[in-house]
Amino acid sequence: MNTKDDFNYGPRPVPEGIILDACGERPLPELGVIEQLWKTDPIPEDRIADVAAEAVDSFDLADVPGGGEVAVGTGSRGIANVPGIVRSVVAELRERGYEPFVFPAMGSHGGATADGQREMLASLGVTEDAIDCEIRATMDTTVVGETPDRGVEVHADANAAAADAIVPINRVKPHTDFQGDVESGLSKMLVIGMGKQRGAKTAHEWAMDWSFRNMIPEIASLLVEELPVVGGVAIVEDEHDDTTTIEGVPPEGFLDREAQLLEEAYDRLPTIPFDEVDVLVVDRMGKDVSGSGMDTNVIGRLVFGPEPAPETPNIERIFVRGLTEPSHGNATGLGSADFIHADLFEAIDLPDTLVNGLTASAPRGVRIPPAVETDRAGLLACLSTIGVTSPEDARVVRIRDTMRLGRFAASPSLIAEARERDDLRVAFEPEPIDFEDGQFVENVVETTGP
Repeated sequence: MNTKDDFNYGPRPVPEGIILDACGERPLPELGVIEQLWKTDPIPEDRIADVAAEAVDSFDLADVPGGGEVAVGTGSRGIANVPGIVRSVVAELRERGYEPFVFPAMGSHGGATADGQREMLASLGVTEDAIDCEIRATMDTTVVGETPDRGVEVHADANAAAADAIVPINRVKPHTDFQGDVESGLSKMLVIGMGKQRGAKTAHEWAMDWSFRNMIPEIASLLVEELPVVGGVAIVEDEHDDTTTIEGVPPEGFLDREAQLLEEAYDRLPTIPFDEVDVLVVDRMGKDVSGSGMDTNVIGRLVFGPEPAPETPNIERIFVRGLTEPSHGNATGLGSADFIHADLFEAIDLPDTLVNGLTASAPRGVRIPPAVETDRAGLLACLSTIGVTSPEDARVVRIRDTMRLGRFAASPSLIAEARERDDLRVAFEPEPIDFEDGQFVENVVETTGP
């Protein structure tokens, strides 16, 4: 086992032996499994395609010429059933005599390159073969206009701006950087996603003073007025990340209808069902999970400067173990963690991560926390910095990621609380944590369900 004397300090994870020397051997809490009891009513899988096609009925296509090009915007989030939804919308538009193409509407993601954004779509299953449609990726933008009071340039994807019609497809959900009447959804996709790196960077810079809650409605309204936005497809997911709503929204209803759908999304937002947590272990973070890698509404931490953090939950320490494959090394949001595993450290693409942080005006979000070589070292580092707490009293939670919270591992003190609640069920009793060479043996991704 390495010691401090023979460890070469540099950009590499800290060996377990050094953590043990600093923290001392200590008993770790056992972990059981808690299940959240949610009542959901998702759209049946065999109905997804039909419901998505029906959304086109709400589009204002009167001014789109026969054979006209329709730019269909798709983002970088891991949205359930998104390849099928996009394919159905594309097929319905083609059936009505138009020529659709898909464009990545994802700001600076994918390393702020056209090829990188095409790869992001492919990692989510959105390929030309899967959706039976051409994908046109560019980082070039057209300046659509300026906001009336501040004179802020408004950018739009050059391919989309040149089309005869524009249709964004996006999930409506609480945002991770701010709260307002409109957060993540169709309007934000127009402003940030369709704005590409230049538009996203401009918006985030102005948001430091203007605030997204005020900016997005104003710029979205300008885009709808100046560009041929004929409607959008709004998606809402339930607590299990299953599709519960697919709705066509006409352009004049973007702001009002989105605000209503956002209320539904807040009601459906999965969270950790405890306000006070000592240690949160996150198996994976990533851009397909959340724009901030980990949903700030779940972890209670915010890395975007001017906005206040959520009041709850209060989590003392966060240890993150890995990065999702679709993130392609973009570890934006890792600054929310207190410690990270060597696997995450080694998966970071520093240029892509920094570009995203600069675009979002959120340098805190790309700070790299101390990296440790093993899971045991990460857990020990967390537990040794929360004060004097016995293993029986420590409030420890381990989750797959911040989207999938139907089942999660929890320590005995939380298991005891779960027994007294009607919305929770103890699925597995606490057992000692099993390690092999300092790494977790059991895989929470497999053992705790979707």
